[in-house]
Amino acid sequence: MIGLLLALQVGVVDSLPRVTLAEALGQGVRLEPNYVRSLNLINTAEWGRTAALSALVLPSLNASTDYTLLSTEQFFLGTGQRTNSTSSARLDGRLELFTGGRKLAELSRARAELEGAQASELQARYAAALLIENAFYDVLGLRQLLDVANARYGRAEEQLVVARARVVSGAAVQSDSLQIRLELNQARVSVLRAEAALLSSRLNLGRRVGRRGALDAVPLPDLPLEIPLGLPDAITEALQQGPDYRIARANERQAEALLRQRRAVYFPILFAQGSYTLSDTSWFPSAVKRGVLTFGLSLPIWDNAQRELNVARARATREVSRAVREDLERGVDADVTTAYNAFVTARAALDLEREAVLVARENFRVQDTRYRAGASTILDLLEAQDQLTAAEAAVVTADYAARLAVAGLEAILGRRLLKDRTEP
Repeated sequence: MIGLLLALQVGVVDSLPRVTLAEALGQGVRLEPNYVRSLNLINTAEWGRTAALSALVLPSLNASTDYTLLSTEQFFLGTGQRTNSTSSARLDGRLELFTGGRKLAELSRARAELEGAQASELQARYAAALLIENAFYDVLGLRQLLDVANARYGRAEEQLVVARARVVSGAAVQSDSLQIRLELNQARVSVLRAEAALLSSRLNLGRRVGRRGALDAVPLPDLPLEIPLGLPDAITEALQQGPDYRIARANERQAEALLRQRRAVYFPILFAQGSYTLSDTSWFPSAVKRGVLTFGLSLPIWDNAQRELNVARARATREVSRAVREDLERGVDADVTTAYNAFVTARAALDLEREAVLVARENFRVQDTRYRAGASTILDLLEAQDQLTAAEAAVVTADYAARLAVAGLEAILGRRLLKDRTEP
């Protein structure tokens, strides 16, 4: 019965669509809500920079027109006649010639905002990639754990045959057969649990990639023994190019520019303002044409301490942004070292677990041979099988722990480290 179920399962697995890690990243990252949000922040920041550049050299313009009906006729100067209707069209423009540095500060703030938005996009991209990789590795890992559970079940079936034969021959007691039956049932439950977990992980992978239903993962090549980047270089690169640190520096520059902008309110504003007006008694107005050009100087004196309040708030924001940036830079050694050593440790653990599998497999072979020969007890055999199953499962766990450690370090650096890993 179990063999039939396994055969059916293999058929279902073979019919599932499969996706490579590169395809999963390419399709899934652009669907992650935080990444979509970060792309829109870049678009907003680009328009903010464009607006700041435009305000430096271009005037603001406004066009308006109106047509008025009067209940009583009045004299219209443009035509020298009495009329009960008037119309006008007006074009107004204003250019601030001196603002105390406010426009330059706004341009600096907009540029820092754009840089921060670009770093946030990179951060969101690798954060989304980390979620997708986690789902991808879950599928691969749980599929291998299912293989481990099936192998355990197969060994238990073989042992049950041997135990029954030994009981019938009188070489073993009835409890041996009962112990193996218990092991067989436990192995069956392990298979069912592994199948359920694998199905959930495949459905989650499909969701991450933007498809409804289950999706299988294409196996990956083995991990290299080491990362092609030394720890000191990784720390330096993270500090210079890591998205978290770039965002912190951009936020500090934004806060500094905002403070300069708030302080510029204390300076007078020199501006030029012009208008061109057309007036008439009917549409389209053309009887009277008048142009006006005005130069003005505006000096705010007292606004009930609103300027002082805005400066105080901007200064507080600048101090907080600076503290955040300095704290991140002080912690870069610990953050990168932790992520780097997580891979080194996981990679060493993977090699160790692979050796443990060889040892456990040989120990199980010896105990199985000894039990068949009557030189060992059923408990020794079951203990050897438990050790083999645990060792095989530990290899799977260590393998994908190492892969996730690489992904975590890449998220800190904002770039891929291994050649066989595609950019998200």
